[in-house]
Amino acid sequence: MRKSLLAGVAGLALAAGSVSAQDLKFTPGEGGYNWDSYNAFAEANDLSGQTLNLFGPWRGDDQALAESVWAYFAAATGATVNYSSSESYEQQIVIDTEAGSPPDIAILPQPGLIQNLVSKGFVEPLGEETASWLADNYAAGDSWVGLGTYAGPDGEDRLYAFPYKIDVKSLVWYSPDNFEDAGYEVPESMEELKALNDQIVADGGTPWCIGLGSGGATGWPATDWVEDLMLRTQPAEVYDQWTNNEIPFDDERVVAAIEEFGAFARNDDYVAGGAGAVASTDFRDSPKGLFSSPPQCYMHRQASFIPSFFPEGTELGIDADFFYFPSYAEKDLGNPVLGAGTLAFITNDTPASRAFIEFLKTPIAHEVWMAQTGFLTPLQSVDTELYGDSTLKKMGSILLDATTFRFDGSDLMPAGVGAGTFWTGMVDYAGGKDAAEVAGEIQSSWDGLK
Repeated sequence: MRKSLLAGVAGLALAAGSVSAQDLKFTPGEGGYNWDSYNAFAEANDLSGQTLNLFGPWRGDDQALAESVWAYFAAATGATVNYSSSESYEQQIVIDTEAGSPPDIAILPQPGLIQNLVSKGFVEPLGEETASWLADNYAAGDSWVGLGTYAGPDGEDRLYAFPYKIDVKSLVWYSPDNFEDAGYEVPESMEELKALNDQIVADGGTPWCIGLGSGGATGWPATDWVEDLMLRTQPAEVYDQWTNNEIPFDDERVVAAIEEFGAFARNDDYVAGGAGAVASTDFRDSPKGLFSSPPQCYMHRQASFIPSFFPEGTELGIDADFFYFPSYAEKDLGNPVLGAGTLAFITNDTPASRAFIEFLKTPIAHEVWMAQTGFLTPLQSVDTELYGDSTLKKMGSILLDATTFRFDGSDLMPAGVGAGTFWTGMVDYAGGKDAAEVAGEIQSSWDGLK
């Protein structure tokens, strides 16, 4: 009964579309796109008369962007491509796979959900050749292999998912005019960033605007801070052990990362409105202090989407810019990047499904979306000059310069922790509670889920 009800609700919200060779955004052979890769793929894949059913999270304008890419697969192979999505796509993919009517390819932003589908035998391995390809062709390639690798029904780890369309979170936003007026330079290491904090305070200013408010999701911005700081204070392997609960949440290394966040957020001199305002300030309002006169703050750490909440008329690259949230020079942990993104995987093993994974290896499958908006890729063979604007190009360079990429940790944890006690625990910590006590309570909640 419950499945039927969910199917009815999701079905009402279903968005579907079909793409064809007539929908090509850019004419093959023109511009600086890698048409050689496209032509080679077309020569190797004749799927005339076959259909590829894709399911993903994109709707509205994003669906149109995705379909502008799928059109090249259709044109190259002769296949008919159908794309569908749902407002309840997380539930819909479970319903469809369990009912024995999955799409050929699903593309989702939740590694935990993918692991669940893999463990039930609903996803097909992509093979060692694709794992090797990712390692060789994506910047920080081993990170991407790890992200797409899951334990199968037999408990063996294999590559099941192909990372595609990535988001970057390790960013600090600032006003170039404010920096120039004050004589500040963009810090290139965490040591320089901390020195800048103190310099701004000495000059009578406030370094940071930080807000954790987000309605029922209040607290999540702090989890991103802690995750970024885990990657800057510990090797990536420790980050993995933490997000898998192979080490407890109250491990001293995790507690230290929380306290590292506190060094920024619990210092009255460092935060606009004082430390007491952090938990109550809405994250959507917090960056506005960058643009007041005089500035209420000089920096704001947040992901690539935050310009949506900048004051109307703010021009990126002029009124606002960003830099990479830097790593410690003295810790020799490289340039880790925290982010998120979507992963494509096969839920119905057909020649068209396999060909689609091969298509995602071509630069053209990335460049078409890059040249428009909202797309970042770690694929090293793309022409970065094709990015639709300078902001995307700069974010893309951060991905390409990364030595390590790790997915948002709270999204890797069980929902009761990652979207529950981790959020609320960070609010408690921002309010003055002891880091070790907060971490212990989060671990207790994780233990309760086992």
